[in-house]
Amino acid sequence: MKKLMTATAILALSLTACAQAQSTEKLETPRTETVLTATSGPQAPFKSTRTDGLEEMIVAGGCFWCSESDFEKITGVREAISGYSGGTLDNPTYKKVGTNRTGHLEVIKVIYDPSVVTYRQLVDHYWRTVDPTDAKGQFCDRGHSYTTGIFVTPEQRADAESSLANVRANKPFKAEIVTPILPAVTFYPAEDYHQDYYKKNPAHYNRYRTGCRRDARTQQLWGSK
Repeated sequence: MKKLMTATAILALSLTACAQAQSTEKLETPRTETVLTATSGPQAPFKSTRTDGLEEMIVAGGCFWCSESDFEKITGVREAISGYSGGTLDNPTYKKVGTNRTGHLEVIKVIYDPSVVTYRQLVDHYWRTVDPTDAKGQFCDRGHSYTTGIFVTPEQRADAESSLANVRANKPFKAEIVTPILPAVTFYPAEDYHQDYYKKNPAHYNRYRTGCRRDARTQQLWGSK
């Protein structure tokens, strides 16, 4: 039987995984629900340009490698794309977002077939993939860029808010939910090497996910899936 990972080993692993250099400086962009007025740039409202009948949603769940994996397993989801959203910097990069000074979160854009799986079903699934009680990061990844959030279009807001209300009323734990529902703004795809990382580098990904205790924590909160 393999020995359990030590705290030192887990820390070292997290630093070579999703985490980048993390700053404790005050963020440029507070988490608000203000009306969007920009017509272009990082704070412009997100608008899907798809013409194939598929729909899109944007959520932040900590390390986007893990969020990709959690959503691409769902029947009806065609693809999950890692990226950045919510900040003030145009064309952000992994290195810059990791400083926690751009206001961006690591997010995924989920592309799905609404005739197979609905937006509400996907949002309901989202909660069980994250720790929505943590306002300072997710699991072993700390800092604003790793915090949670549901980015909604006007058409998606009612379902997202209804899902949040249901979770607050029925959650199996006492801690408050701090995950915000935010206006969906420009989505920037992450660098190519981040896309499908869990498929391209399964050994490292699985070591990271286990060492970060993502599944252990979500099971502690929500119970077995």
